[in-house]
Amino acid sequence: MAGVFEVEVDGVEHDHGLEQHNEPNQFDVSKLSPEEKWRVEHAKMHAKHKGHEAMHAEMVLILIVTLVVAQLVLVQWKQRHPKSYNLVTLFQMWVVPLYFTTKLHWWRFLSTWFIFSVITAYISFRATRKPLACTTPRLVYKWFLLLYKISYATGIFGYSVVMFTLFGINLIFRIKPEDAMDFGVSLLFYGLYYGVLGRDFAEMCADFMASTVGYYSASGMPTKHLSDNICAVCGQPILVDVSEEGIIENTYRLSCNHVFHEFCIRGWCIVGKKQMCPYCKEKVDLKRMFSNPWERPHVMYGQLLDWLRYLVAWQPVIIGFVQGINYVLGLE
Repeated sequence: MAGVFEVEVDGVEHDHGLEQHNEPNQFDVSKLSPEEKWRVEHAKMHAKHKGHEAMHAEMVLILIVTLVVAQLVLVQWKQRHPKSYNLVTLFQMWVVPLYFTTKLHWWRFLSTWFIFSVITAYISFRATRKPLACTTPRLVYKWFLLLYKISYATGIFGYSVVMFTLFGINLIFRIKPEDAMDFGVSLLFYGLYYGVLGRDFAEMCADFMASTVGYYSASGMPTKHLSDNICAVCGQPILVDVSEEGIIENTYRLSCNHVFHEFCIRGWCIVGKKQMCPYCKEKVDLKRMFSNPWERPHVMYGQLLDWLRYLVAWQPVIIGFVQGINYVLGLE
């Protein structure tokens, strides 16, 4: 059934009801373009909220106070109980986007989320087994390092598409701005989301495997002697010398003189966010380890993903809490 609306024209207010009228300033909404329909809805919203300026100011004040208090609570929680904070944050990172995408019927995201969940669940299961299989650490680090690189490339490509769209380069390829922007924002979301989620799972697996392998304990003292030709992360022999160029992977020597497989130490320091030696827990000099300038932005990218975790995991919860306060106080 077609609806007919009246809008405000030349400063004169008109009715926005759904009843049929015969005045000449009415029009059929079903004949409007999507942009014109949006303008009509926008006019209806302004008419509905007119005269509620005091209520809106109160809602903004509640939002600001809630955000400040929530940030203080989260910081204190993270400092006092980091394990429970990380566990709850990881669970919310995994569930919150799933709820909204299921509600919006975003099947493409749900498909990638299911594939990621199945593979990561298998990898996490292998990482938590006792005794730990000798091939598990390399499997874990190679998977999360691959996921890290894919998410990094996807996020950069999505950001590039968004910037190209803003500069109008999409018109050269005859692509509509809205289509190009939707594509770029989607890729940026995929890259950032799976980058953050993958790093959190990698850190959890890294902590568990480090204690299971047995090279160091909670007190910081190694429980086993590390041979010169054994990698402290995976416990496997090192076949390539530090000065040699490996066919599959190279060997790295840290500032503490301990040597590791390339995949193992890269995963430990970057993916698992461990900036210390897995054996002696000495601080790792990342600038010395990654001398190639093209690899240094990866460390900065990891810090960016840490910041985005707050937006993905906690901001929806805080906004929902604010809406609950407004509902209790009768604010609309």
